[in-house]
Amino acid sequence: MTWGPLLRLKEALGPEAELMVVGGAVRDERLGRSHADWDLATRLLPQVVMERARAAGLRVIPTGLQHGTVTVLLEDLPVEVTTFRSDGGYLDGRRPESVRLGVGLEEDLARRDFTINAMAQPVGGSDLVDPFGGQRDLAARTLRAVGDPLQRFAEDGLRPLRACRFASQLGFTVEPATLAAIPLRLGVARKVAVERVFTELDKLLRGDEPHLGLTLLAESGLLDLWLAELRPMLGCLQNRHHRHDVWTHTLEVVRQVPAEAGLRWAALLHDAGKPGTRSTGPDGEVHFHGHEARSLELAETILERLRSSLSLRREVAALIRHHGTHPTEAWSDAACRRFLGRLAEDSLPLERWAAFRLADQRGKGLDLESRLDGHQGLLSRLRALAAAAPPLAVRDLALDGAALMKLAGRPGGPWLGELQRQLLVAVLDDPGLNRAEALAEVARKLMPPD
Repeated sequence: MTWGPLLRLKEALGPEAELMVVGGAVRDERLGRSHADWDLATRLLPQVVMERARAAGLRVIPTGLQHGTVTVLLEDLPVEVTTFRSDGGYLDGRRPESVRLGVGLEEDLARRDFTINAMAQPVGGSDLVDPFGGQRDLAARTLRAVGDPLQRFAEDGLRPLRACRFASQLGFTVEPATLAAIPLRLGVARKVAVERVFTELDKLLRGDEPHLGLTLLAESGLLDLWLAELRPMLGCLQNRHHRHDVWTHTLEVVRQVPAEAGLRWAALLHDAGKPGTRSTGPDGEVHFHGHEARSLELAETILERLRSSLSLRREVAALIRHHGTHPTEAWSDAACRRFLGRLAEDSLPLERWAAFRLADQRGKGLDLESRLDGHQGLLSRLRALAAAAPPLAVRDLALDGAALMKLAGRPGGPWLGELQRQLLVAVLDDPGLNRAEALAEVARKLMPPD
């Protein structure tokens, strides 16, 4: 949305509205970042906003009158308009118990979290309202709490996590006093609803500099509140195949993989099981036998606790399940097709697996060029095999369950599923067998007696 609809809303509300763009929209406009949210603040009371906006033919929804907020649809996009307000006491670590409307703009800005979010831009005007030095901190790429950080974090337990998220999204550092206040307010952060926590963590992971946000989580103690299973990864040394410890390697993989939720969460959790499976052989070599299965268990536990979507859990599980598989040039075409079949069983596209594998290889920090050459050669081969559309699942067999029952002259049962699995193995080895007559001949040989 452009400024045009905002100007029309300003005209509808009248000059005394003192209509301001506030919060993240001002920040992102100053940084030249794209954004979808336009939050507005005004001197008018919410009832007046509704009356004047409706009189101008705009649709208005009374979304939060108790907090002075209404939502106006501009070009079918919802825009929140909130009356200048100050907040009363915070008892639940998330929401004020009361609000006071009719205050001045500066008092309204004073209740916000960070200076870079406490600026206001008049709609249709050029003079930035910046009473707390947000523009200075934008230039310095610094996150600083508005006023006393201990007070800001005591009011809202989500704010410390938002600091980590903004560090990831913007590549900013947290100034010392603000950072030092976070460990002292972990008790407040613990009160935040898990759904809100997941949303912030998800945004953090999908930021441009996720390693910065994750490092802040670990340094501040927030990691132990919501991702305590990952703490043992810090300082967990690996073997000669890795330059970094488990945590540093994980940060690298998260940074390298495309900024999509499934890939980033899988990158964060794919080696979570390594500390618990670490062992040293007689030759002094470090091993992590079974870490994939343990990582999968921990990932499922964490994502279930955070109440993530089922689709995200499934994708993360598939990526973790297959991240330890390393096809080589020595693999036969049949072995490659069987691998493609396992990916298909998990509904994991080859390109998603390949993107994750590449990031994992880069995260090792060793011999990058040869790893990249090998990866690209292997991927080209797998792509060519997949392009031939070989049968990769039971549903792709030339004979379905009904046809096999008719061929056997018997009703379905456990035998049928076992026969289908054996037939799939046969056609993965030789896709040419996946013709009705040829497959029937194979089935007769494999068919168990009545």
